[in-house]
Amino acid sequence: MLKIILKKNEEIEKLNGYPWIFSNEIDRFEGNFESGKVCIVYTSNNEFLCYGFFNSNSKIMVRILSFDINEKIDKEFFKKRIAYAIEHRKNLGWNATRLVFSEADFLPGLIVDKYGDYLSVQFMSLGMDMIKDDIVDILVELTNCKGIYERSDMPVREKEGLEQKKGFLYGKFDPRVEVEEDGIRFIVDIENGQKTGYFLDQKLNRDILRLYAKDKVVLDAFSNVGGFALHACKYGAKHVDACDISERACNEIMNNAFMNNFTQLDAKCVDVFDYLHQDDVKNKYDLIILDPPAFSKNKDSLKKAYKGYKEINMQAMKIIKSGGYLFTFSCSQHMTPNLFMQMINEAAKDAKRIVQFLDFRIQAPDHPALLESEEQLYLKCMILRIK
Repeated sequence: MLKIILKKNEEIEKLNGYPWIFSNEIDRFEGNFESGKVCIVYTSNNEFLCYGFFNSNSKIMVRILSFDINEKIDKEFFKKRIAYAIEHRKNLGWNATRLVFSEADFLPGLIVDKYGDYLSVQFMSLGMDMIKDDIVDILVELTNCKGIYERSDMPVREKEGLEQKKGFLYGKFDPRVEVEEDGIRFIVDIENGQKTGYFLDQKLNRDILRLYAKDKVVLDAFSNVGGFALHACKYGAKHVDACDISERACNEIMNNAFMNNFTQLDAKCVDVFDYLHQDDVKNKYDLIILDPPAFSKNKDSLKKAYKGYKEINMQAMKIIKSGGYLFTFSCSQHMTPNLFMQMINEAAKDAKRIVQFLDFRIQAPDHPALLESEEQLYLKCMILRIK
């Protein structure tokens, strides 16, 4: 087994729970390089620190697995870890839920989402990809699922030296799966939908619309397949416009509305930035939901992303009715909570609006975050009232 010795004091944040070891934190190696295999890591004082997946192709050279020197990293190890993650989700009782959330569940590079009887799985690290067959066996045993589909078609795999791929891993089934959330039926396209098929991290933020949507005219911007729009309808909205630039997404929105007999919903295939500048939308909406994609994928793009977030929030504040509610989100991990609040404050000043801050929310509890790893607290939501 490859032995890695860290530079002085580099173990401190790892002992507090930080899950990664970067190449510039390593002093030296002893043994043969075996990317994707388990390595053993020691401090500069030659004291055992952890076991982890090693990958010489990645800046994240070690993804930590265990701090117990006596722990054997084998199939049984991963079965116990996955069972530990699933136990938490059983307590939540959701039909559609994230069962495993990578490092936050101590399973680096593995994401498992459950949609009814079917699983959508992502293998994002080389080490996890190399034990894919074991993971599939474990998931079938622990969940009794009817099928598993792989959605490892994300660019991050290329940083691990892996190709993007997707396809059936267990069973053959229609990848368009019907699920239910808060009594709302909708179709999840596991094969071609966003991420693993749907944005499960927003489920509690969608449900909170029960406090705000009744009798309102609502705009769900960047709607995707209409999660927020459908909830607004369920909770009594007078009318809902769901805007997305994707024609496919808009078709899915209307199909989902039809399934639930929601007649007050219209899907608009438009660029949200352009739509917010139209003259006929001013003072039209009592409630606006801004849930854009991640404008920033890395620190280098943060400055440009900040401007994009500020622009859409400023424009939403300008057009919303006085006394209207704004649900605004960022899923960019580099847009920290403090930076997000700063951006909202600047947008309000430029829009010449007075803003009441009502609530701050994060991702649902099936998407945990380690306290020492701020990257995992990626989803931020502010609920505002605009005067």
